[in-house]
Amino acid sequence: MARRPQRPQSDRLVIGIAGRIGAGKTSATKYLNTKHGFQYLRYSQVLAEWYGIDPENKAELQRVGREVMASGLQPELNRRLIARILSGIDAAVDGLRHPVDQESLSRAFSYSFRLLYVESGAEQRWSHVRGKGRYTSRDIFDGADLDVVEQQIESLRPKADLVLRNEGSLEDLYTSIDEAIRGFRKEV
Repeated sequence: MARRPQRPQSDRLVIGIAGRIGAGKTSATKYLNTKHGFQYLRYSQVLAEWYGIDPENKAELQRVGREVMASGLQPELNRRLIARILSGIDAAVDGLRHPVDQESLSRAFSYSFRLLYVESGAEQRWSHVRGKGRYTSRDIFDGADLDVVEQQIESLRPKADLVLRNEGSLEDLYTSIDEAIRGFRKEV
């Protein structure tokens, strides 16, 4: 992991990363952590700890996510995640799924917050996750992708500060992220 430089609050970046299952959100967030020293946070990790479930059990995370959304608890999930973001350190947040997520982070970090939307076609997304254990068949992947908890993700696309097309190699994604960081740094 890269060293985490302390930054004045006015110079830090908090980047929220949204996109459909398999688009490359986690790859982008982990890259920001290892290459650029960003603190790494995941909505699914906060949700798993809050509800005491295995963070790798995607079906259970979706079930609990539906419960959180249906019960109006998305603001509480955001409060819990925001409380984990370290002061004065760049942070990358994986897995925004709801407009409330974007609104909460934007309100908490105002000019420091950027929303990055990672986009990839369905076939490419399936190829990203196939064989990694989570989705053992295309039907399971498609079912997860159509779950109600995933259906508001695309509403975040027009709110994004930048949309990255992830149709090439992992190195291409990393190059796009490096360019995005340079651009975001010029803005803060």
